[in-house]
Amino acid sequence: MKKYLFLFIVLFFLNFSYSQAYQSGEYLQYRVHYGFLNAGFASLKVSNESLNGRSHFHVKGEGSTSGAVRVFFKVDDRYETYIDPATKKPSLFIRDIREGGYTKNKQLSFDHSSQQVEVKDFKKGKSTTYKFNTEVQDMLSAFYFLRTKDNSYYKNGSSININIFMDEKIYPFKLVVEGREKISTKFGKIEAIRMKPYVQKGRVFKENESVKIWVSDDDNLIPLRIEAELAVGSLKMDLHNYKNLKYPILFK
Repeated sequence: MKKYLFLFIVLFFLNFSYSQAYQSGEYLQYRVHYGFLNAGFASLKVSNESLNGRSHFHVKGEGSTSGAVRVFFKVDDRYETYIDPATKKPSLFIRDIREGGYTKNKQLSFDHSSQQVEVKDFKKGKSTTYKFNTEVQDMLSAFYFLRTKDNSYYKNGSSININIFMDEKIYPFKLVVEGREKISTKFGKIEAIRMKPYVQKGRVFKENESVKIWVSDDDNLIPLRIEAELAVGSLKMDLHNYKNLKYPILFK
């Protein structure tokens, strides 16, 4: 778990055309298990808000530990992103996390036309501007950007690449489509796409192959399940609640 517990959760919310599979009011909640313990909950909520005089999708992600896990490892994390619906790119990203004794409070303001991002570090009381020379997303906007792809775009064996600006640098992220299968959830059985993410070694997982993700094989493309081997222990996340999806979801 360590300081990247909720970072893990957010990074693997990644799924998927310009049909846009989400809308204002969408709410997703996940129950997190660490080994045999109920570790806590994570959620994502979408709303419409104005930023700098322009309409944006405002996405708020929260995660916290509970029960026995909270006794020895307290986590209260908040991530927010403001996405320009015209460009599908983030204008503002907020990361405010408290994980055990580790804290971080940063705000990233993106200017994609000049390819610059201003990073305000409230903990250190400083502001720094960085340049980037490629298309970038933040940790949270990446999820919703990739959901502008149609599920038929994700062919078995194909891979999806995206660049995420995080911690003052760009991290390449790749998601490989392994195949399709039907899985059981608390809501019933549903057709799912099984995927495997690849990230830098030594940050979140013991190895690149240690994580698997299942997303709904429909117009919503919401994450249903995540299973991962972390540097210490294993973690599992399952869809626990959902509201106001843009398209009907069919559990049997």
